[in-house]
Amino acid sequence: MIKLEGISKVYNAGRLNEVNSLRNINLSVQRGEFLVVIGANGSGKSTLLNIIAGSVVHTKGNLYIDGKDLGMLPDYKRSRWVARVFQNPLMGTAPDLSILENFRLAALRTSPKKLKIGINNSFIKEVKEKVASLSMGLEDKLDQAIGSLSGGQRQALTLLMSVMDDLSVLLLDEPTAALDPRSAELVMKTAGNLIKDFNLTALMVTHNLKESLAYGSRLIQMSEGQIVRDVTSEEKQRLQASDIYEWFM
Repeated sequence: MIKLEGISKVYNAGRLNEVNSLRNINLSVQRGEFLVVIGANGSGKSTLLNIIAGSVVHTKGNLYIDGKDLGMLPDYKRSRWVARVFQNPLMGTAPDLSILENFRLAALRTSPKKLKIGINNSFIKEVKEKVASLSMGLEDKLDQAIGSLSGGQRQALTLLMSVMDDLSVLLLDEPTAALDPRSAELVMKTAGNLIKDFNLTALMVTHNLKESLAYGSRLIQMSEGQIVRDVTSEEKQRLQASDIYEWFM
């Protein structure tokens, strides 16, 4: 569960170029809920994700994850609860390492790191089973450098790696923006399955209106640092792309 109470973010406070990126955001996202976030450029979507991830510190307010006050915890410590998949498929992985080695690093994300990574037969079997679920034929190519894969393959694997350790929150930052339609569909199907199977609290920022309707159990629209619409699951099912388009006009 994510709970934001009165979250605001001001850049360059007190200067001529002061920017109020978020203004008194109050938001609760329940465990197992998949929230889609839309809005024009500069509406505060990315700042919202950055604050939840811990890569940006809010100016005021409180942030709780699973009832814990994590507002001042940096992103590398918050990774115990939060994983993030970025727009660029090249981010979030070590391109020169193999698929298997990347999965091992993901599994050790919140554990003390040692020089010996410790890949054993049990771990290889686990990774093979996870990768096989994607039906991409990569389960027999685990020694292949992950940087040599297509964007769609890499993004799908990044999603699988996000759940190699205990996880509460999954943040999807325009995860299909750089992908072709077929790869995008695979990535979103994978994300939906993981959110359901692991009962994750999920937020996805997207500019794709079709995806905002096709995926997620709830929808919010942001504008000028505020939440201006909060659409329930039932209301969302009745929406058409033309309805959302009119919100931006």
